[in-house]
Order: sequence, then C-alpha cells, then structure tokens
Amino acid sequence: MTATTATELPEHPRADVSGVAVSVDHYIGGRRVASPETFEDRSPLDWAWKLADVSRGDAEIAARALGTAADAAPGWAALGPADRGVLLRRLADLVDARAAELATVECADMAMLEESLRLRVIARGARNFLAYAELAEGYRERVWSSQGTRNRVIRRPAGPTVVITPWNAPFMLSTWKCAPALAAGNPVVLKPAEWSPLSCSLLADLADEAGLPPGVLNVVQGIGEEVGAALVSDPRVRRVSFTGSPETGRLIARAAAANLVPFTGELGGKGPLVVFADADLDAAAAKAAAMYDDAGQVCLAGTRLLVEAGVRDAFVERLFHHVDRHVLGDSRDPTTTVSPLIHPDHLARVAGFVERARAAGDTVVRGGRVWREGGLWYEPTLVEPRSNDSEIVQEEVFGPVLTLQTFVDEDEAVALANSTAYGLSALVWTSSEERAQRVGRALRAGTIWVNTFLVRDLTAPFGGIGISGVGREGGDYALDFCSDLVTLQILEGSTDRLEGPTDGEGGGNG
Repeated sequence: MTATTATELPEHPRADVSGVAVSVDHYIGGRRVASPETFEDRSPLDWAWKLADVSRGDAEIAARALGTAADAAPGWAALGPADRGVLLRRLADLVDARAAELATVECADMAMLEESLRLRVIARGARNFLAYAELAEGYRERVWSSQGTRNRVIRRPAGPTVVITPWNAPFMLSTWKCAPALAAGNPVVLKPAEWSPLSCSLLADLADEAGLPPGVLNVVQGIGEEVGAALVSDPRVRRVSFTGSPETGRLIARAAAANLVPFTGELGGKGPLVVFADADLDAAAAKAAAMYDDAGQVCLAGTRLLVEAGVRDAFVERLFHHVDRHVLGDSRDPTTTVSPLIHPDHLARVAGFVERARAAGDTVVRGGRVWREGGLWYEPTLVEPRSNDSEIVQEEVFGPVLTLQTFVDEDEAVALANSTAYGLSALVWTSSEERAQRVGRALRAGTIWVNTFLVRDLTAPFGGIGISGVGREGGDYALDFCSDLVTLQILEGSTDRLEGPTDGEGGGNG
C-alpha cells in the first residue's frame, strides 16, 4: 500500500483560536498543502488547551516549497523594487488592519502579553515591510571613476531565501527577516518554530490577500530536525537567516557552508545591565525590573545586573519596589505584566538553572519557585552568584531570572560585562557623558543602550558578537546580505556615455 503524500491530501479544517480561524497547513505556491502527519500545538496559558494539530512537514514538503520558490524567483526579481514595494505596503496595511486578530492568536500560542502585542509588537511587523520597501526603492548605486574606468555597484536578488524564526515574538521576528528578503527580490520559505506556528500561518493569508505572486512567500511548518534541516541543506537555497540557539545555529551554519550559502544568525544573549553610582537609581531599577516582562523570554534583556558596590543596597531596595508591582497572570488580562513560559520543557529548563545554582552555593535572593502549581509561570527571581564563573552567570536562561553582582570601579565593570561568550546587547546607566562614551565603546556587544532600552532604529545594524551570532540585519545591511553585489566596470571612452546613475529600479535591485 502506497503512503499518502502531501500533494494528495485535502486541507485540514482551520483551527478556531479564540474566534480567529487559522489554517494548520503549509502555504506553498499560493495554496494550502496538508501533510499526512501532524504535531500538537498547545497554549502556555493553559496547557490543557490544545490549539491545533498542525501539519508536520518533511523533506518532501521542503523540496516542494523550495522548488516553488525557485520557480517564482525570476518573476519576483523582474518586478523591480517599486512594484514589489506596492505589494509590501499593501501587506503592511493588512497587518495593521488585522492587528487585533494577530495579537489574539499569538497571545494564545506563545503567551506574550496581548495588549503589548496589539499596541506595539504587531505594529512593528507592519513597519518592517514599510521600512524595507522604502529602503529598497531608495537604493542608489555607488558610481565612481577609477584607473580609466567608470564603476558602479549593482544589487541583484540573490535567490530563494530560507528564514527560520524562534518561538518568542514569532510574527514580528518573521517579518523582520522576510521583509528585507522580499524587498530585495528574493522569494522566501519561512519555517516558524513548532512551539508557536499559528501567527505565521496568518501572515501567509495576509500575503495572499495582498497579492504577492504564488511562490514568493511560502510557510512550512514542522520540527526543526526534520523539515528545517531539509530546507537549509537544499542546494537551491541562496541565503539562510536564522534566530535561535547557538547550538542550532552551528548546525544550520554547517549545512549552509556545505553549499557555500551566506548565513546570518542571531543566537541569543546574556546582556549586562551596568549601574554606576552616579546613575538615576530609580530609573535603572525600574528598567531592571522590566527585564521580567514576558517572563524574561527576550534575547536582548539585560539579565546580569552589575551594580557599583557603594549603591548596591539602595539599588536593590528600589528594584524590589518595582518588582513588587509585577502581576503574574493570564496574558489576556491587561493588568498582567509577567506571562507564563512557553512550554513545560522550557519551564523545567529555567527551574533547573535555579536549582543547580542553589546546589552550587549561589544565593537565591528572591523568587526561585514555580508560581501556581500546574501552570507555566515562574516567579521573578534574583540570584547572587558565588562566582562570576557560575553557570547561571555564564549561560542564557531565557526566563524571569536575573543575577546580581557588584563592582568597585569602571575597569571591573567592563571586565565583568565582557566576561561571557555572548555579545548581543548591553545596558549602561550613568549620568556622565564621558563615561557613557568610554564604557559604551569598551563593551563587547552588538547593541549598547545608555539610560534606555529597546529603542530601535530599523536602519541601524543589528546582530551579535561572539556566540550571539554572525552577520548583521537591519537597514541596508540586511538588503546587502539578501543581494548579490556586482561591480560593473566600463573603460572610459569605449562606449557612448550614459549620463547619471540608475536607481534601484531595473539594474539597481532587480
């Protein structure tokens, strides 16, 4: 008896997620495609709440999606940035119009605070499409004369791009990676994390409604070791963009390297939050308490509190004052500030870090327990390590767990801040401009905030140092990554002179 393939199956019924209909199937070539096998998707808000049985992709689905993307590549590239921009702006408008539905689904699927999703995070997804449409259209080729030749740098679409995104903020992070690839003229195969795939399924619906040609944006669901591995190892892939753990990033990088495919990866962080005695201590403490938001499942969070010794007690008093205001509860409730963790396995991972810290002699100053038996909430936790070498200092916990250490001077502060293998972000609190410049330049991190946090300019480079990642996203850095950059040289006087540079239309970017 021959096994039924994905191409022969009817679509599964759409799942009802708090009143929003969501397809549980792949989106390939402008249509829904079911798989014979499925995987369960449950809500962190209540683990007894099964949201859907989702189509489980495999090597066949990966090959089909990439074949469709490869077929769509010439036509999408030929549109040029202006025509692509029309479609991406239409998609952005649809994201804004459906923000409430997207927030409802993502809140149920990964438990980020619904109000934050509706008012801030989903809107950022729309801005990603707008920003990259504008940047692609505004590209101006570099033109210059050298050694008797006229030169220009041309951007060409690289080709099919695989995007693999994490389970935290899946919709926004998917748009952050898909938008530059699409704007640059590349068709995309998006593989969302299996713990929170549903909002990315809605993105496929919106792309279809916006009129993106079939095969330009494809969404494939499944387990990373199965469909994800097949996607990144396919020789038709020309770019790979990934956000996730360093361990998975290494595997993907090896697969991409086998086909000499450029790879960019944002691989997590262990950011320091450095507080000097001259800082506004209350503002610094309030921001430190905010690191518990979304249960600490934010890669950019400053989870290592480094406080000048002379103000340690005053800072901790203010910190606890702000932590006392946190409310653990249902993420759909506007009064909730700390959401549950994504999955029972992740709760066990976070709790394991704290238990090992206790066993090793680190001091759990506050928290350190599961909140409400049977749920996925973990109390906001503060640990004072016995040593900077403690596991809980050096490894990413990715939960509502902060560490507290003190320093005596600027040199020690910088040494502690730079003492982990990570280098994604860092926060500094000081009232001295000279110190802000000096320490900011000394810290080893891709993004450094002084007296603020999570202020993002979409044109700025974003990425990690050390095991926090390779490559840069954001602005023209992302568009250059998604493009093949070609230098065209013409001997002076050998042809009729074409006056003026061309812009991104036509030769510039597609």
